[in-house]
Amino acid sequence: MKKILVVLIILVVALSGGIIFYLSGIGAADPGNDEEITVEIPNGSGASAIVAILDEHGLIKNMTCAKINARIGGYDSLQANTYIFKGSMTLPEMMKAINTGDFEYISKTSFQLNEGYRLTQCAEALSEVTPYSKKEIMATWDDRDYLKKLIKDYWFLTDDILDKDIIHPLEGYLYPNTYFITETEPSIDSVTRLALDEMDKALSERRSEIESSEFSIHEFLTISSIVTKEGCATEKDAAHISGVFVNRIKKDMSLGSDVTVCYIFDEDRVDLKVSQLDSESPYNSRKVQGLIPGPICTVPAIAMDGVLNYEKTDDLFFYAGPDGTIYYAKTNEEHEKNVSAHPWSEEDLEQ
Repeated sequence: MKKILVVLIILVVALSGGIIFYLSGIGAADPGNDEEITVEIPNGSGASAIVAILDEHGLIKNMTCAKINARIGGYDSLQANTYIFKGSMTLPEMMKAINTGDFEYISKTSFQLNEGYRLTQCAEALSEVTPYSKKEIMATWDDRDYLKKLIKDYWFLTDDILDKDIIHPLEGYLYPNTYFITETEPSIDSVTRLALDEMDKALSERRSEIESSEFSIHEFLTISSIVTKEGCATEKDAAHISGVFVNRIKKDMSLGSDVTVCYIFDEDRVDLKVSQLDSESPYNSRKVQGLIPGPICTVPAIAMDGVLNYEKTDDLFFYAGPDGTIYYAKTNEEHEKNVSAHPWSEEDLEQ
C-alpha cells in the first residue's frame, strides 16, 4: 500500500507539474511587452502553421506546449487576415482571436464617405488610405468594362449609369459611412465593393417601396441626392423638399436647384456665377425640364426615406435661409418675398 501511495503521489506530482508546465508554456511570451506586432495569417493556414507563424514573430513561449494546444484547442474556423497582437498576450487569446476573426485584433485602416460627398471627394478620401491616387481611382470608377462587371453583381446598378450624359457613373451609388480596410494590399475593386455592399443593404431594405414608387432606382437616387445636397436636416424637411420636386416634375417644370449647377463644376457654393448658371450641361436643372441625368452625391437613409414618403403639398418653391431654416412657397411671388426677407450676407456666403 505504501508503494502504491508513493506511486500515486509521484503521478499526481508529475501530472500537476505537467499541467503547470503546459499552462506556463502557452502563456505570454513577453508578459510586460505591450508593443503591437502585426501578424499576417494566409488563407488555408491550419493551427500548427499558425503557431509557427506566431513563433516567427516572437509570440510563442514554448513551442512544444504551443503544438499541443494547436491539436487540442478545437480551433476549427481559423480565419485568414492581418492581426495586431502583443507579446503580453497568451497563446489561447491569440488563437481565439484568429478562430473567431475578432474585429478588435484585426489590422484595419478606416476611411469615411460623408453624406453629400461627390464621387471625386470619395476618391480623395480613399486615396489617403490606399496606395492609389485620386486619378487612378476615378479612372477605375469611370471604366465602362469595370462598370459592366459591377452591373452584373449588384441588382441596383443598371445600364442607366452608362448613359452618355452621365458625368461619373458610380455617382450616388456609394453609401456614406465609415469603412474599415482589413487587407494589407487592398484593391480599388475590393474597397469599392465595401461601399456598394452597404448601399445594397440600404436599398434592399426599401426595395419594395422603391419598386412600387413612380421612380426607377436610378431616378430615385437622383432625386434623393439633390434632396441631400439641399441640406435637409430632418426627414420632415427631406419629405417636404421631395414633395416640391415631385410637383415640379409632374408639371414639366425645371427643378431649379442650384446644387445641380455646383455639381457640374465639382464645387459647393451659394454665390454661383452667371456663367455657371447659364451652363448648357444636362445637369443644369435651372434649364432642363424634369430630372437631370443622374445622382450628384452620396445619399443617406434620411434622404431616401424623405423621397419615398414625400409630402403631398401644393408648394412649388423652397428657399434655405442662412440660419438653415427652409421657407416654402406656392408661387414665385411668395418665393421672392421669402428670399428678400431672409437674405444671405457677404459674411454668410464666405462661411
